Amino acid sequence: MKLDAAKFGLATAISFGIAWLLCALLVLLMPTMMMEMSGHMVHMDISAMGWQLTLGGVLLGLVAWSISAGLIAWLLAGIYNRLI
Repeated sequence: MKLDAAKFGLATAISFGIAWLLCALLVLLMPTMMMEMSGHMVHMDISAMGWQLTLGGVLLGLVAWSISAGLIAWLLAGIYNRLI
C-alpha cells in the first residue's frame, strides 16, 4: 500500500500543531508540573529555569514544528513508497 506523501505530511503537520498547542496550554495552566516533567524527559534538573511563554513564541513554535514535522513525514512517506 502506497502512502500519499503530501496528505501524510499535512496530517502530521496538523497533528504536531495540535500537540504543540496542547503542550503550550498545559505550560500555561501548570507551569511547575510541566517544568518538572520536562526535566525528567531530558534527565536533567531544570527547575531553576523558568518558562517564557509568549504569544509570539507559541505561534513561532507552532509554525516551526508543524512545517518541520510535515516535511519529515513527507520525506518518510516518499522513502517508504520507494521501498515497497
